[in-house]
Amino acid sequence: MRYLWWLITGQRRRIAAGALLGSAWMLCLTLPPYLLSRAIDDGLEPGRWPVLVGWAAALLGVGVLNAWLAIMRHRTMTRVRLDAAFRTVRVVVGQATRLGGALPRRVTAGEVLTIGFGDATVIANTLTITGPGVGAVLAYVVVAALLLAVSPLLAVVVLLGVPLLAVSVGPLLRRLQGVETTYREQQGALASRFEDIVRGLRVLNGIGGKEVYAERYRRGSRALRAEGYRVGSVTSWVQALGVGLPSLFLGVVTWLAARMAAQGQISVGELVAVYGYTAVLAVPVAFFIEGGYGLSRGLVAARRVIRFLALEPDSTGREATRDGPGAPSTLRDPASGVEVAPGRLTALVSARPSESAAVVDRLGRFAGSAATWGATRLDEIDLTQVRRRILVADNEADLFAGPLRDVICGWDRDDETIGRALHAAMAQDIVRGLPDGLDSPVDAQGRNLSGGQRQRIRLVRALLADPEVLLAVEPTSAVDAHTEAVISTRLRTARADRTTLVTSTSPLLLDQADIVYYLADGSVAAVGSHRELLDRQPGYRRLVSRGADDEEDDLTGDGTVPPSRKALR
Repeated sequence: MRYLWWLITGQRRRIAAGALLGSAWMLCLTLPPYLLSRAIDDGLEPGRWPVLVGWAAALLGVGVLNAWLAIMRHRTMTRVRLDAAFRTVRVVVGQATRLGGALPRRVTAGEVLTIGFGDATVIANTLTITGPGVGAVLAYVVVAALLLAVSPLLAVVVLLGVPLLAVSVGPLLRRLQGVETTYREQQGALASRFEDIVRGLRVLNGIGGKEVYAERYRRGSRALRAEGYRVGSVTSWVQALGVGLPSLFLGVVTWLAARMAAQGQISVGELVAVYGYTAVLAVPVAFFIEGGYGLSRGLVAARRVIRFLALEPDSTGREATRDGPGAPSTLRDPASGVEVAPGRLTALVSARPSESAAVVDRLGRFAGSAATWGATRLDEIDLTQVRRRILVADNEADLFAGPLRDVICGWDRDDETIGRALHAAMAQDIVRGLPDGLDSPVDAQGRNLSGGQRQRIRLVRALLADPEVLLAVEPTSAVDAHTEAVISTRLRTARADRTTLVTSTSPLLLDQADIVYYLADGSVAAVGSHRELLDRQPGYRRLVSRGADDEEDDLTGDGTVPPSRKALR
């Protein structure tokens, strides 16, 4: 409720205008029955035609006014809904940015998508009650007062009947909240599973797991459909009662009024007015029921948004404000013993890729640690500086949809600089193979590129960023041996006198490193050049020799590693 109230207070004037227009529209709906009764009693029944024409003209004027009010009300409330939807999308995207690298570990992409679009729309529609909802209350009070002037009995029936109609759907609304919550949770989980299948389709094909995952998705889809039927069942009753109960109420009041007219207690004009007033009440009653239905769904959606906004990023000293070292300095990871010397190409080798990745996360401050940069703890340095000066480049980094030039640059770069980065990553053939070169469109996550092409594009992007410290995770794991040899040489040249760390088990890349750290059980087991470690470390020799064998065995026709082999790696 506080979140919904925040959306309301964020656009007070617009919502006040919507409430005013909605109230005026609702109140004007009560005027035609009164004008009609006057036209009958004062003009039609006694045969006074000028009076009848006058009341008819007034009726026409009220109809035109009400049409204008309805248009302006709808236009204003549409703006209210759009503002609320975009405000929700903005805070969800802001929170996703704030979570940063912790986001995939806290919530799935499908869940974020469901919240940012589905729940945002539901919440926006809930704010409709701030316009016609206020007008419905006023119309209810005005109609009751008008009926009191006709018959106290009819006024009492209306005063008691309308609240009873609105309250009668309460149990259904509570049940709707429960089934809607379950449905939304299952929907988010299924969206995440679908995204996993799409992103890993090539790997699943390679290891023969596509049908297994497809069957899991089908089972989840059937369960979601069954839950959707339960939501639809409750929703249909709510909507049916929203139409049926006002009609039943109209019939009861009209029957009472007709008996009173037959007994001479009210005139024919008053009978027409009572029917009109009660018919008008069908609109507020429907709004009461629809408002309760919308509020019930809105609360479910708002709870999901609040749960997402309550997530906290990893504790990595984000409130730190100290400056980083003024000159290039050594990055140290006490947990493993790895030291990345400034201006040198350092390599990290481990039989378990997760161990190397954990070191990179600590040195890149994506995980809490006692890592230092120079004489200062990394988590005491302002995070903005860390992100600007230290870049972690991994193979899961997002590739956004757009022209290739925008995908790799991020901001303006001249063609000569782009050309050097493409040459270093041996990616000129990718540009030549696309119909419009650098202006060719790239799909989200690079789906129209092969695995090796995506990896090289990510490397181009990292080189164009030109960070002070580059931490690259397996930058050549998806390319063939020839391409890897060329990239290894050119990478060393492109990053000359710049601090660079790579994780790899490829002898082609390791041979270019100034210093190699060999990890065992997450800690440094040996340090030296690639050739020195080959000579004195049997475990290292077996590990990188296996990598060399893989390079010879894994080649495909397009120079990339097959998905099945890449998955096993």
